[in-house]
Amino acid sequence: TTKNSSVAGDWGSGNVTGSVGESGQCICQVFLPDTTFPADRVESLQISSNKLTVDVELHISKQYMVLATVHELSNLTIRLEVVESGPDKYIKLDFELLRIELREFEALVTELKTSLNSSSPAFDSLYNEIRNMSMIVDQLESYDRSNLEVIRIEFTKLQKKLEKCRDEQDDFSNVQIGSCQHKGILRVGKPVVSQLNANLGTGYIYGGWGKDSHPLPGTENRYWYSAATTTVVRYMSVYSDYYKLIMRQAMKTYDLLSPKNWQGTGNNYIIRANTFYYQYASPFSMAKFNITSQTAEYRAVSGASSRFSYHYHANQNLDFAADESGLWVTYATEASKGKLVLGKIDEAAFALSEVWETSIFKQSVTNAFMICGVLYATRSVDTKTEEIFYAYDTQTRQENYVSLPFEKFQDSYVSLDYNPTDQKLYMYNNGYYVSYNVKFKTA
Repeated sequence: TTKNSSVAGDWGSGNVTGSVGESGQCICQVFLPDTTFPADRVESLQISSNKLTVDVELHISKQYMVLATVHELSNLTIRLEVVESGPDKYIKLDFELLRIELREFEALVTELKTSLNSSSPAFDSLYNEIRNMSMIVDQLESYDRSNLEVIRIEFTKLQKKLEKCRDEQDDFSNVQIGSCQHKGILRVGKPVVSQLNANLGTGYIYGGWGKDSHPLPGTENRYWYSAATTTVVRYMSVYSDYYKLIMRQAMKTYDLLSPKNWQGTGNNYIIRANTFYYQYASPFSMAKFNITSQTAEYRAVSGASSRFSYHYHANQNLDFAADESGLWVTYATEASKGKLVLGKIDEAAFALSEVWETSIFKQSVTNAFMICGVLYATRSVDTKTEEIFYAYDTQTRQENYVSLPFEKFQDSYVSLDYNPTDQKLYMYNNGYYVSYNVKFKTA
């Protein structure tokens, strides 16, 4: 009995029974679990697992096909919208390419539908979209053919206008660039409107644009632009050439607020010798920002008043100009009782070297610019016409009242400056880049 109990205690109750044999030996019957490794069951499990994995991956790939199909349809829709947006956004080849891609897309959807063995509303929707897009392509191409003759006529007109413009420009190039061997302005050409400003906002009415009036070597083709919705002067952009200006691809945009507060006010600024000249905000003074070193400094203009601005807009107190003979600034003083004062700037010392007082009241003037040491002032005639009405020669100290009307693009503007490198006037007219050719008197 003791042996039987010992064995039962070692192996656990219910698994062991014991008895005494004929020779007195202890006989135990032990019932052990089946410990043979079930290789066949594991193999079966592996096969099932692999099959399940393949099924899952196939299902996932089909889901990706659906997503890719929807994404491709989205891309086609975007391209079709571009074609619909206007004739300048496409070429005739695009129609055939769209048709080919739509046919390929329809075949892809059919294959996907078959592989998924599905006829869900999603596929019906895809087929409907393909049919609609095909109809739109046919309509657009038909419209394109029916209007082709009109386009040809308009293109011919445009060519004639371009030729006329070139002839007019050649007619204006009557004085060598940089020369002052003439007797002043004979007339101003038609306004050449480049485009809306780089910010593409009609609210950016305060600003200016143009070329460097005395470019450093290698920067002869550069253009600049600065504008804002208020008279605050903060950002100024530089472009490598005219194409980049039109494409709004600036080389660099400078922030006058960072890293130091060099903000200005007004908008009658220019660039000369890679330096941005503008009206400093506080204290009221003239300032220059060196584009190369990105540093600024300012100087007070003796007697200059912040009370007298041009006729069209407020806060245009210091107006910078450049010509063949150097850098200038116009302003008004309390002592001159608001009459326009002209100062010549010594660029090295950044100070006024000479001053002339005119007889015209600044607030009656819409803008002013310099050509070969002669100050020209403008005034408004009506909403479409401006007039150069006054000229002051700094060499002879003689003033003359003249009448040289020219056309405005829109009713008012904030900036009008002459550039001696191409003998053009640059106007910032209600947010648009506008320029004028100038013809001089030679006899």
